[in-house]
Amino acid sequence: MLYARVSTSDQTVSHQKTQAEQAGFKLDWVIDDEGVSGVSVPLKDRPGGKRLFDKLRAGDTLVVRWVDRLGRNYEDVTANIREFMNMGVTIKTVINNMTFDGATDDPMQKAIRDAMIAFMAANAQAQAEAQKLAAKAGHEHRKAMGDDAYKGRKPSFTTPQIDQIVAKVGEGVGVNEIARQVGLSKFAVSRIKSDTAAAYAKAARWGI
Repeated sequence: MLYARVSTSDQTVSHQKTQAEQAGFKLDWVIDDEGVSGVSVPLKDRPGGKRLFDKLRAGDTLVVRWVDRLGRNYEDVTANIREFMNMGVTIKTVINNMTFDGATDDPMQKAIRDAMIAFMAANAQAQAEAQKLAAKAGHEHRKAMGDDAYKGRKPSFTTPQIDQIVAKVGEGVGVNEIARQVGLSKFAVSRIKSDTAAAYAKAARWGI
């Protein structure tokens, strides 16, 4: 089973699936979370994350491109990997073909395994925090220079489209159908749905 999390427009579920298959993994299921932050949204609170815990059983193998797909919060990632291992699930990464499971009883091997999990989870969170600081610094610099770029990249959506999405979500319409009706990508609709206030603010900055 592959779990793919997509948080930016340069990532795709199909790309992560292709990478896994090229690495030799045979996938029975692909579960994804698009437009979901791995920093602020715990795995169990994501729609795809909930499905993972519902579907995984002892003896299953969970494939992820890298542990940062499970999340970028140290406590959340390490706790979930431990829970998966306690369930009898094996976690494998596409990058470097790392394997984490609860098969060993040897204390030294357990210590090495747990140290590696902790290091990878800490590294994922550190990268996310570094990216956030870099983006903030760039934003402040452009704003100080009086450059209109401080507004960020011009959004692909408008305020009326956000209004339509909010209304459709309230009617229980699915993301794919909403995207078709308002003329936006599934990714854009998911992002707007997950953080509507931010979407409105971004459109307002651009006056659209």
